[in-house]
Amino acid sequence: MKRDKTIYYIATILLTLLMLFSASMYFFKHDDIEAVFTNFGYPTYIIYPYAVAKLLGVYALWQSNFKALKEWAYAGFFYAFTLAFFAHYMVSDGGQWTAGIALVLLVISYIFNKRKSKN
Repeated sequence: MKRDKTIYYIATILLTLLMLFSASMYFFKHDDIEAVFTNFGYPTYIIYPYAVAKLLGVYALWQSNFKALKEWAYAGFFYAFTLAFFAHYMVSDGGQWTAGIALVLLVISYIFNKRKSKN
């Protein structure tokens, strides 16, 4: 039980730090992120809403009162990380590794959240 909680908290904290770093880049290094989005062929007007969505998703991951909201946050992050992985892979910029790490942390956090909730 204690091991499951520890693994859950470590994975979720690392994932949170990664998302906070990412969202801060979207807000404070907008020109750099705009270049990346343009390289992907994505519209740049989604940068700020995407950053806000990441912050709301992180908030939802730490909520224990709204289990459905937490599930939606896990699902949203899963799709975002999967799509980010393939977007970076297709343009060969090396960013797929960060998306892959985020995906692994997300899966670990999800699995150990379920284990933690059972006990």
